Amino acid sequence: MNFRNLGVPEELSQFIIDYIEEVKELISSDLWENVFLNCSKNEVLIFWLLYRKEEVNMTEIADYIHVPLNTATGIISRMEKNGFVMRMRSEEDKRVVHIRFDEKGMTQFEALVNEMFRYGMQVVGSLTKEEMELLYKMTEKVLGVLRQEKQKETAPKKVRKIEIE
Repeated sequence: MNFRNLGVPEELSQFIIDYIEEVKELISSDLWENVFLNCSKNEVLIFWLLYRKEEVNMTEIADYIHVPLNTATGIISRMEKNGFVMRMRSEEDKRVVHIRFDEKGMTQFEALVNEMFRYGMQVVGSLTKEEMELLYKMTEKVLGVLRQEKQKETAPKKVRKIEIE
């Protein structure tokens, strides 16, 4: 496999492939087997939202992951079936449903966060001050490119006018 269709030179293409293969073997099997690696992007984002806010309603979830309410409801149903979240009706307004972590979901998410934090601290601890500064600058550049791409997505489309005779 190579990345020629992306304009990546063969040498760099092979470096990326070899790097991913080595990292795959070096990451602990516990982390690879963690259920969150089998979750969709939206499910992971919901876990993150719940971790930050503890309790949210369906509208907040739909807004956060940028999907219609019925799509968010389906995702939450799947997560509830897996024992990660629970739904609770609001005491004040029975129409409002609040979503919280179930014990299993919180335990697994905290385990994943702790494992990722542990890896991150080991990496950061192995860097010199100069390497940390370089990493920060590189991260800012990556974010800058991603922001530019996001702006392109959200830029209003030009309307082409066609004259009709």
